[in-house]
Amino acid sequence: METAYLKAFALVVETGTLAEAARRLNVTPAAISQQIQVLERQLGTTLLGRAGRTVAPTESGRRLAARCVTLLREVDELRGWVNQADAVRELRIGTINTALHSLLPDALARFAAVHPGVSVHIRSALSHELFDAVKDESLDAAVCLHPPFALPKTFAWDLLRQEPLVVLAPAQDRDADPHELLRTRPLIRYDRSLGGGKQASDYLRRAGITPAQERFELSSLLAIAMMVDRGLGVSLVPDIASPLTAGLHIAKLHLPIEPEPRRFGLLWRRTSPGASVIRSFLEQARLAAGT
Repeated sequence: METAYLKAFALVVETGTLAEAARRLNVTPAAISQQIQVLERQLGTTLLGRAGRTVAPTESGRRLAARCVTLLREVDELRGWVNQADAVRELRIGTINTALHSLLPDALARFAAVHPGVSVHIRSALSHELFDAVKDESLDAAVCLHPPFALPKTFAWDLLRQEPLVVLAPAQDRDADPHELLRTRPLIRYDRSLGGGKQASDYLRRAGITPAQERFELSSLLAIAMMVDRGLGVSLVPDIASPLTAGLHIAKLHLPIEPEPRRFGLLWRRTSPGASVIRSFLEQARLAAGT
């Protein structure tokens, strides 16, 4: 049984159409249809049924789809084990800036010690851009926020760190009321187009806080911390754990209303040819993050 045909079937079930599955695999819908027919002959059952312009799995098809992810992962692992001479020599990792400036260097140091022969290419981007890059396989994995939608079964996302919102203030204000600081001091706002910036805006709205003045809005948490250190205002941001802020004279004030923390983790395709190396990177990243 061709594993490529199983992959095509799983993609049809995921997308609901032959056309979309064909587009993603860069083949024709007719080719996908023929592959499904071969599977049906080999298994002696009907796997798909028409539902208007879309297709839906039959009961047999649902049972096969439920097993496909495991089957394909096991085949990839077997291929990697048999062909150890052709082991992965490069890992393409995407990352959000927060992780790049906090846990990623420690994770990479651990990974390099375990896999000295693997080179790592790193790309920094926004979480939604990283998801698209993993989806089109231009990246092997990405450290990013969880997408705001249910992931396809072929993807995995494993939590690495949770970051609650905190008020960054000059060190001399460490005993001040955080809400009062947000009301009365100039606000350095975290970019509202980003997940953490949206969380901060939602918190201000729920708490009924209107800052007296807004001076700056930017996407770099490290730059925001430096600006607070220079006395340019206060900020409401996710609590990053970066050694680059250790020398700054700033205080992190916990909020009286505890919001949902920002979560980021490792996104990857379960059926990636480099799945074993990606899982090893995940293990080292977890150790670096203390999770």
